[in-house]
Amino acid sequence: MTEQQAIIQTSQLVKQNSLRMACLQAVQSLDLPQGMIGAGFLRNLIWDALHHYPCATLLNDVDVVYFDPTDTCRAKENKLAKMLKMKVPEANWEVRNQARMHHRHGHQPYTSVFDGVRRWVELPTCVAVWLQNNELAYYAPYGLQQNWQKTIMINPAFPRAAVFRTRIEQKGWCRQWPALSVIWPEQEC
Repeated sequence: MTEQQAIIQTSQLVKQNSLRMACLQAVQSLDLPQGMIGAGFLRNLIWDALHHYPCATLLNDVDVVYFDPTDTCRAKENKLAKMLKMKVPEANWEVRNQARMHHRHGHQPYTSVFDGVRRWVELPTCVAVWLQNNELAYYAPYGLQQNWQKTIMINPAFPRAAVFRTRIEQKGWCRQWPALSVIWPEQEC
């Protein structure tokens, strides 16, 4: 599958999912700097399609990311999550300003939301979507087609093997989507 085919197929899935479209419209309405929704919002929808599930798996949360170095207060994120909850109450909103998330991971300060997303733990998680002029726009630094390959790999650019292992064990992705396979980092073999 080419990257363009992955974008087309992913866009069809997102547009057919009324909850995801409502979430994207809610985030767009807040006009957050570099505001987008990432991680499982796309990853899980694609994995559901690969498993031919008739309905999308329920989302544990909706990961909204943005970048505002002028206000890195956690209270602002909570306020934004409440505003989103009022717009789409069925979603469990999690809002994170990537301008502060480097502290949590022991990284140098991120320069943008894109810099934060590209550092997430697994390749299929390093994806995000937003509405731009009412069209879907994507950020997938390692390729959106990666999500269509039925594999879960560590992010080779920013490997954190212990975190990767813990997430694989705790998330239960291979139980939820049994056709997936994990490609363990070399030091794990």
